[in-house]
Amino acid sequence: MKISATIVAFNEERNIARVIESLRCCDEILVVDSGSNDRTVEIASKLGARVIEASWHGYAAQKNIAAGLAAHDWILSLDADESLSEALEAEIWQIKKTGPAFDGYTVPRLAQYLGRWILHSGWHPDRKVRLFDRRKAKWVGEFVHESVHVDGSVGKLESNLLHFTCNSLSEHLRTMDGYTTLAAQELVTRGKSFGYARLLFDPAWTFFQTYFLKCGFLDGVEGLAIAYMAGLYNFVKYMKARHMSPGRKL
Repeated sequence: MKISATIVAFNEERNIARVIESLRCCDEILVVDSGSNDRTVEIASKLGARVIEASWHGYAAQKNIAAGLAAHDWILSLDADESLSEALEAEIWQIKKTGPAFDGYTVPRLAQYLGRWILHSGWHPDRKVRLFDRRKAKWVGEFVHESVHVDGSVGKLESNLLHFTCNSLSEHLRTMDGYTTLAAQELVTRGKSFGYARLLFDPAWTFFQTYFLKCGFLDGVEGLAIAYMAGLYNFVKYMKARHMSPGRKL
């Protein structure tokens, strides 16, 4: 069993070395770069990754392009701001030794937010399929929240994939601006209907769910920030959708 690690990147000089250096269990590291103007390509190349330039086609499409260009059928797909924990790397080594029992594997993600590891707030375990046989699986999702669909059996790995999210609220706001635009486009494209009540109450309900029902209060002040930002995300998403579709009534 040979594994190709695939990473899609754009201006990731802050993160790219960390993720590449965590991939010792892989037989190939492929970085598909969409026109970075920082040192992403330089750093990745120096660390032994194969780098291919490809224009941006959307999250799912870009990751499918990366999987298609890989040298091996088994794909370990990571974002540039992620890395394998040592325990997860050991689990993957074991699968390589014994052979895969499934067509894909989910991994739990442990996120670091504002310098704190987040264990609640709905952020953990946040399981995602990241190791898969490309002959049985592909990325799906036209706008945001892309995921891997496996046409076959799916197993579970138990160790964490580490996710290094925002270091500051300013960074979170910048990231949220891009994602809410895509989410709003998805609402408009799918003709989703929503009224004034949703715009008014959904953000508050999202905050309540995140902070109280999902125990965000156990994540300290960072959990409070996550809950507020989750509510704000919904409000901004709906407002952007309204302005993208002037005929929509609220």
